[in-house]
Amino acid sequence: MTLETERRSLVQPVECRADGESNMAAGYAAVFGDDADIGGYFREVIAPTAFTETLKNADVRAYFDHDRGRVLGRSSAGTLRISVDDKGLAVEIDLPDTTDGRDVRTLIDRGDISGMSFGFIVTHDEWDETSDPPTRTIHEVELREVSIVSEPAYDGTSIALRSLDAARSEARKEHNVSGYLLRKADTDHRLRGI
Repeated sequence: MTLETERRSLVQPVECRADGESNMAAGYAAVFGDDADIGGYFREVIAPTAFTETLKNADVRAYFDHDRGRVLGRSSAGTLRISVDDKGLAVEIDLPDTTDGRDVRTLIDRGDISGMSFGFIVTHDEWDETSDPPTRTIHEVELREVSIVSEPAYDGTSIALRSLDAARSEARKEHNVSGYLLRKADTDHRLRGI
């Protein structure tokens, strides 16, 4: 199975702070324990353990709208700081004195930008197929990037749906799921066209 990068966005306030000579954008790219609807196909919860391992050595970049050509900061350069607190994945970005950096600051100040997002590869998750829709709990990820986004939405749905299919396939092989649950999952799969 090929692991693909998924993205999740969060509608939470993003703010700018003036810190001496630098302009800093701050917010949360992920919040723990919130039950998020992923396109009506499944629910998703991020566990407080999701970022513990990846933050030990990840070189994460900050982008605007997940665009790799619009770099706003990088953890190894010290212009991006990521930490975990009781609420979630806290992010601080020293906005660069570039067109994108100035534009992002202006858009945040005006209230045009209303969220942050993160790109990740799941390394440990659990699925609960007893609920409708199923619930996925993400226990550990490899964090790839964080982004300040103009349209916070769960835009990684198509990739996440492939993760749902993979989880169901593994459940069939490893856990010998009851025939009822398999038929229900397959029916849901066909009806939703995923």
